[in-house]
Amino acid sequence: MTTHPIHIVGGGLAGTEAAWQSALKGVPAVIHEMRPHKNTEAHVTGGLAELVCSNSFRSDDLGTSAIGLLHEELRFCDSIIMKAADAHRVPAGSALAVDRIEFSSSVSKMIQAEPLITIVREEITDLMLSDWEHTIIATGPLTSAPLAESILSLTGKKSLAFFDAIAPVIYKDSIDFSKAWYQSRYDHGGSADYINCPLDKNEYTSFITAILKGQQTPFKDWERDTPYFEGCLPIEVMASRGFKTLSYGPMKPVGLKNPHSADLPYAIVQLRQDNTHGTLYNMVGFQTKLQHSEQTRIFRSIPGLEGARFARLGGIHRNTFLNSPELLDSKLRLKTMPKLRFAGQITGVEGYVESAAIGLLAGRFSAAEKLSHTIELPPPSTAIGALLNYITGEHVTNTGNPFQPMNINFGLLPPLKSSTKRIVRRRNQTNRALADLKSWNIR
Repeated sequence: MTTHPIHIVGGGLAGTEAAWQSALKGVPAVIHEMRPHKNTEAHVTGGLAELVCSNSFRSDDLGTSAIGLLHEELRFCDSIIMKAADAHRVPAGSALAVDRIEFSSSVSKMIQAEPLITIVREEITDLMLSDWEHTIIATGPLTSAPLAESILSLTGKKSLAFFDAIAPVIYKDSIDFSKAWYQSRYDHGGSADYINCPLDKNEYTSFITAILKGQQTPFKDWERDTPYFEGCLPIEVMASRGFKTLSYGPMKPVGLKNPHSADLPYAIVQLRQDNTHGTLYNMVGFQTKLQHSEQTRIFRSIPGLEGARFARLGGIHRNTFLNSPELLDSKLRLKTMPKLRFAGQITGVEGYVESAAIGLLAGRFSAAEKLSHTIELPPPSTAIGALLNYITGEHVTNTGNPFQPMNINFGLLPPLKSSTKRIVRRRNQTNRALADLKSWNIR
């Protein structure tokens, strides 16, 4: 047992995972979380690991999906985030979606029940004043302004930033099922977990026109030059890129058949279950900066949603992240101050599970350092190792392309030339990753 704990700033997915992993190694941890005393632009509760953008952890398909592989790797590493997600999943076809409230409550209870973890509700504003021996900054994309300034003073670099977006959530009992129907795309798994709302070409044309003309929430001065993350674009940005962009994106009509009509839909809006009781459904891919009044007006023009009641409307908030390839070493330490580690979205990974994965590594690395153990990096052939590689050196910074957030994908893993068929290559990469992870995890 060590005497001084690891201090973790931020009680989101990365912070709670880091604390959990530290405790598993027998090293005490303190989570410093400012909510509910000081809230953010997107959070609504004081719960740990609150999900603010979506309730989906994306595909849980181990054989063909990189995020499914990452799910399995975290399960193998005793991830608290995956324990809670698996315990509170809701129907979503091949995706892993969770009841937000139950998920956060579960993580909070497990953290509170762990004797080696302490939760302190306070805002940390100045890292320079801290005499902590080991610190993990896991404040996520919504780092408070004073702490962000403190980080900038330490890094000597300007943080990069992008906008992340929140999709609307609708009460299921306000959806018209004489027009909408249940079905998963291509009937995946034999389930019917999504609600589908069809549009013909004229309806789609009117919808796109309304989106492009809709009034948007104005940017604040400090937001104007902030780029969007390409993996989470607002619908109005996608619509501005071409008439068919949405119909080839979140509104693609493939793999679905309308039981109410023999006519093929030109586009389809999908809604995914958002809570265990199945009373709330979120609009898949419908993150937006439209004003709330415009959202209700435009979204109610979608067949089946004419009488929709919204439990939450969409919105956009600014996310900040470090230029990690320049600032962090391979063990997630700030090069100019090695006692500081960073974890989660602030390091430049995108997604709930990716954030938890980096939190897991930060917690394990800090615990190993605290115990004077050798830090073993995960193999780059694993999903978790590939993510670490990307944010700490794999990204090439001398090409003129700025460092941008990244979801896990098979392109980050070392390639295999075992087959010309993509699905076979992916399965082989998955098998290799899990085998290599097992040898790393037991050390």
